[in-house]
Parts: sequence; structure tokens; C-alpha cells
Amino acid sequence: MSRPPSPSPARWFKALRRTRPGDHCVKTHPVECGDLLRRARVAFEAGRSLKEGFRLAQLQALVQLLDEHEGDFVDALGRDLHKPRFETLVSELVLVKNEALHAINNLKKWMQPQFVERNLSTTMDECLVVREPLGVVFIIGTWCSPVQMCLVPLVGAIAAGNCAVISPSENTVHTAELLHRLVPFYLDNECFHVIIAGTHDLPDIVELKFDHVFFTGSKEEGGRIAQAAASTLTPVTLILGSKNPCYVDQHCDVATAAQRIAWARFHNAGQSLVAPDYVLCHTDVKAELVQALKSCLTQFYGSDPQESRSFGRMVNQEVLNRMRDILWRCGKVAVGGQVVEAEKYIAPTILTEVVESDPIMQQEVFGPVLPIMTVNNINEAIAFINKQAKALCVYAYSSDSKVVSRLMSETSSGSFCSNDSVLQSVMVALPFGGVGASGMGSCHGRYSFDTFSHMKSCLLRGTRFECVTYLRYPPYDDRNLSLMMWASTLSQKSQGWCHIM
Repeated sequence: MSRPPSPSPARWFKALRRTRPGDHCVKTHPVECGDLLRRARVAFEAGRSLKEGFRLAQLQALVQLLDEHEGDFVDALGRDLHKPRFETLVSELVLVKNEALHAINNLKKWMQPQFVERNLSTTMDECLVVREPLGVVFIIGTWCSPVQMCLVPLVGAIAAGNCAVISPSENTVHTAELLHRLVPFYLDNECFHVIIAGTHDLPDIVELKFDHVFFTGSKEEGGRIAQAAASTLTPVTLILGSKNPCYVDQHCDVATAAQRIAWARFHNAGQSLVAPDYVLCHTDVKAELVQALKSCLTQFYGSDPQESRSFGRMVNQEVLNRMRDILWRCGKVAVGGQVVEAEKYIAPTILTEVVESDPIMQQEVFGPVLPIMTVNNINEAIAFINKQAKALCVYAYSSDSKVVSRLMSETSSGSFCSNDSVLQSVMVALPFGGVGASGMGSCHGRYSFDTFSHMKSCLLRGTRFECVTYLRYPPYDDRNLSLMMWASTLSQKSQGWCHIM
């Protein structure tokens, strides 16, 4: 793959005038957002983003941005979330680059029309689906994955030929400022814009009428975005936080399960949409699992996680206060529980003796706290999961394939993974999205391309065979109706109802 040319000096200076490193970006006023939307719409209507070459160049430029500013992203995420360099590269930058490279390698195939099966009446015609871009889309990122959940959807939007306005979360201010400063250096300045908007301003911006809104975040914020989009009949994709259950069966490798659960739960200090939110543990292995989790925490973060360079911090005081209040009102602390407000630090914590009515079981956990509940068998686990709102992810740890199969088939969720956590949500070949209360729509790979495309049905007919199609015209008579009904029976079994229209 040839690299795109470096940004021109003129573009560098133009972007530098917007903001310099260390400066705080001024929030983008909704009026200014309207101006950016109009600019993007003019560019889209001029066909600027449609050609394959343009799309490839923008995707290559996005990869170049991440390569050339890896250190800047590590620094920004370190300042926002105390995020270790390892986590920044693996869970943010590499994932976006994988998406972009996958799109680059498959774009030509994705853009091809899809020919579909013809029936008796269209045997001599062409029946195809053409994917066309939606227009100007609005991508709203989340603070728990501030690079990934802004740029992964952007890859799909670019690949599908759209223009886009991107709004990183104001909670991760340094990362938002970095994207605001760097994107104009690399991507087309008419088609792609980054804004800095407050949470309360987003519904007003959505009402400006985009062609699609892609939102990642909490249910409460997602509900407000969906309501604002509904006022202008704007379609939405919502990926929403949820209570992700994790069942641990008595027949499993407890030590391995503990390592994988602990990694997923305490990664990024527990601030994740896809981490296991709570454990439903078989009574027979509860003590063994709790002990194994304790050992994992010591192995991962040492005897004092506060001093560990591998453990993050809460994004702000509001999130810390919310988690602290929940933590002190639920269950029994088996390990952890320490809070240092000055550092926005909550120790990795395991709670036992948790009951369904506890506050921590009534809302999503965006922090390093893992509640453990017990069940007596798989039936209880399935019944408990099905009583709750549909989750973004369901996890099952068991060496019994029948148990795994039952969890997968008898519960409903956005995604499912057995004997590991999180990985199903980052694969480019699998769609990632919610169902019911955890959202609608999906992203990743071809699914992102389809999310930002309209699948237009096209039937290309000639004017031959009018000797057959004349049967549909008035004045209607029984003879013509009998002929059409007879013709329809010829292909009912193989192709469905055949209309001679």
C-alpha cells in the first residue's frame, strides 16, 4: 500500500492556527456546527467523497495520522485516564488501524453492486443492490474508548463515501483536543470536521439534521440523542452501556477464567462498555474463583495497585463519586475498596454477598468493581439474565459445550463470547452492536460500511416481452387473471411468488 503524501505546509499552518498543543479548545457553538454541516453537505453534493480513490486516500491518511502521532495519543490518554501505553496502543490505536487497513483491502469489493436472484418475470433483466452513501453523518464518541469509538465508525463512514462531523467526548479533554487539532492536518477539510461539544449541546446539534447519527455511550444520553434525531426523522445507530453478565460454571478452568475476567473488568480501570459487569458464579466454585481473582490482581498490579503503572484512573470526579457511593452501599469487599479522591483512584475491587436489589446491580458499572453473585445451576443463571434488559455482551466460562450452547441460544444480547471476554467486540469480521436496551445497529468491517450506506434496490428492465406484461393492464378480465395465477405457480417452490408485472 503506497503512503499518502504528507500534509502540505499550508494545511499544517491552517490547522495550527485553530489550536496549539497545550491550548484548551473552545467548545464549538451549535451555530458554528451548522456552518460545518453546510460545508460538508456542499462537498458531498459536489461528489467530493464518492470516488474510490478519494476514499482510499482518506483511509490511508487516517493510518498515517495514527502512525505519526502515536506518542501524542499515548500522552493524551495518559493525561485523561492515566491509561498505560500498552492499553492505548492495543485497545485504541491498533484497533483503528486494523479497521482502516481492512477497509482499504476490501473497499473495491464492497463498492461493487450485488446481483440478486431473479424470478420468472425478470429472467431477462438485471436485479441488483447498489450501496450508496447516506450523506453527512454525525459520529458521537464516548470517553471510555475515546479514540476507538470516534475513529472506528469514521472508517466505515469514509469507506462508504460519506462526509462526517465527529464529536469526541468532552470528558477526555486532551484526547478530544488532539483529534480536533490533528484531523484537519490529514483528512479533507471540507468533508470531515471535528467539534468540541458539551453533552447538553449534542441534542441541539443532532436537530440540525444529519443523514445518520452514530452514538456510543450511556443509555440516558443515548435516549436524548435518539429523541432529538426522531424529531427530524434521522436514522441512528446506538451502542449503549449495559449490565453485561458473566456466568462461571462449576466445570471450567477457574484459574484461566479468573485471569481473563480480571483483565477485561479492570482494563482501563473498569471504564468499558464491553467488560463483564457482574459474575453469576456457580456456588460450588465461588470460593475458588474469588481466591483466583485476588491472585490475579496481585499478579497484574502488585501489592499496591495505586503504585502500578498498569492501572488507570477515573476519568473525572463525577464518575469517581458515583462509583464510590455505589461501592460503599453494596455487598462485602473481598479485596480492594480503597478510594483516593485526589488521584481519582479506586482500587480494583471484588464484591461478594451481592444481591439483586443492591444499587450496583441496578446500573452499569463504569469503574474497577466486580460484583459476584451465586447461582445453583445453569437454569438459574439463564433465568436471571433473561429477567434483565438485553445486554451488549454475555459471557460464559465453561468446559461443557452444552452449557455454552444453552447460554448462547437461550439468552439474547448484542454479542456472546465463551471462555474469554471482550475479544468478540473488536474483531473486524464480526458486527459489534446492541439489541433492545443496549442499542441498535452495528459497526466493524463490512458492517460499518453497510451502516453508513443505503442499500438501493435496482431493477434494470428492457421493453421486450410486452406480449407477457400486457396481462397486468386494464381492463381486467378473468382470462388474464387466470394466466397470471398459472404463471405464478411455476416458480413458487423455488423462487417464491412470481409476479408478471
